[in-house]
Amino acid sequence: MRDQPHTSESSPKSSPKRWLWLVSLALVVILIDQLTKAYVVAHLDYRDSWVPIKAIESIFRFTHVHNTGAAFGIFPDGGSVFLIIAAFVSVIILIYYHQIPDGAWLARIALGLQLGGALGNVVDRVRVGYVVDFFDVSIWPVFNVADSCIVIGVALLMLEMLREEWQMKQAAKHAEQHDTASERADHEGVYS
Repeated sequence: MRDQPHTSESSPKSSPKRWLWLVSLALVVILIDQLTKAYVVAHLDYRDSWVPIKAIESIFRFTHVHNTGAAFGIFPDGGSVFLIIAAFVSVIILIYYHQIPDGAWLARIALGLQLGGALGNVVDRVRVGYVVDFFDVSIWPVFNVADSCIVIGVALLMLEMLREEWQMKQAAKHAEQHDTASERADHEGVYS
């Protein structure tokens, strides 16, 4: 049997299973995001709030708001620009996802969360012209599940980058120790 050339199509990095993981996670995020937004729209009038636990009313409540800006309400009235940005970010995520090495499962989860979050808000912008937000934490602008997934994805990606940096430093330290020990053994061998 002849050896088959190794192509990017046969590479584990581009296997359908890996892409299924990304698409599945993004779809789960979009589904949860859209279901929670639909629930809020059906049960709370615009700008109305609901306090699930009276003891934390000053800290947390659900408030139905419309966001025409970016995540957490920044840059209001930039809807069309954010559609373009979300499309661009989604393409970048797909390109980067293809390049992730085998063991970087945390990066894969992070990108799935980010893609699902970005597209969850795109669905709102295309469907109604604004994003429905509802998590109202007193010290933060009102946000939604998609925004949360984007932020969690960014945090996980940063964590993965820190982990990789630590591993590279450990490998360099180990290699340096090995080189020093080899040099010492070579030096001792010359003088014995």
